[in-house]
Amino acid sequence: MKNKNIRKIRKKLDNLDIKLLKIIKLRSNLVDQIIKNKRFKKDIVDKKRIKIILLRIKKKSKKMKIDTNITLRIWKSMIRGFIEYEFKNFKKR
Repeated sequence: MKNKNIRKIRKKLDNLDIKLLKIIKLRSNLVDQIIKNKRFKKDIVDKKRIKIILLRIKKKSKKMKIDTNITLRIWKSMIRGFIEYEFKNFKKR
């Protein structure tokens, strides 16, 4: 039998996962809007913006006392995923 405390904590994690999915959906909608405003496929990857985002996340993570290794890995993965999404859904030139 599993520890009751672990089950309670896992239930909270499951609920948090649902909230994260809703946030990812909102982010996807914003990315869809960005795709519509890009003229060329070459505009999809903006290395300067990626660098700025990662620096901001690192600073905010430190300020919030979150392990920056975790947050940077999550954001890098998310950025890669959305770049792939943009390439897949880009319909112009």
